[in-house]
Amino acid sequence: MRLLLVEDEPKLASFIQKGFQNEGYELDVAYDGRMGQSLFRKNEYDLVILDVNLPYINGFELCRLIRVDHPRMPVLLLTALDSLEDKVEGFEAGTDDYLVKPFKFQELLLRTRALIKRSSDSTSVKRVLQLADLELNLEAKTVSRAGQRIDLTTKEYALLEYLLTHQGKVISRVDISEKVWELGFDTNTNVIDVYISHLRKKLDKGHDPKLIHTIVGMGYVMRAD
Repeated sequence: MRLLLVEDEPKLASFIQKGFQNEGYELDVAYDGRMGQSLFRKNEYDLVILDVNLPYINGFELCRLIRVDHPRMPVLLLTALDSLEDKVEGFEAGTDDYLVKPFKFQELLLRTRALIKRSSDSTSVKRVLQLADLELNLEAKTVSRAGQRIDLTTKEYALLEYLLTHQGKVISRVDISEKVWELGFDTNTNVIDVYISHLRKKLDKGHDPKLIHTIVGMGYVMRAD
């Protein structure tokens, strides 16, 4: 499990990080909202813990930003703000839970486990990624469009799964290189363009709407338009 903590108090952040590491979790720390947003966009997390009073982007606003692209991401607000109005604002921003400082680490751990389990149970129900008439079955590892099965290579399937998981979001060639090929980005290779071309021929040729789009200078996005 990989968690993200956005907390501007270094001593508290270190205390929380050590606690989770002792429990077998990997936890990244950001000390302001801008850094937290950058880490969240770069990496894949199972849960996010946010302080509210953060430099640059506060916890409420960061929670809203996270919800735009990842509506099911478990988010826990950890803050000294304990008024009813603060809690209402936190839940309206999209948080799943709210823990007031000071707190005992064991309570934070228990709430974290509960949120991750709830998210996992919810995600397990939906084992099919879908966009328009395209379906990818995560359990059977099969792909079909308009009811017709499409045969993909292992790497084509991995690329499609990554794009579908982030559908509607522009994915850079650097992200694809790191997440699908698990390699640093080599500007001299066109392997990603080749695989995108293969997917287009298999998924979009003869079908409408077109689902794989190139955003010049930025990357690729899957959307039904």
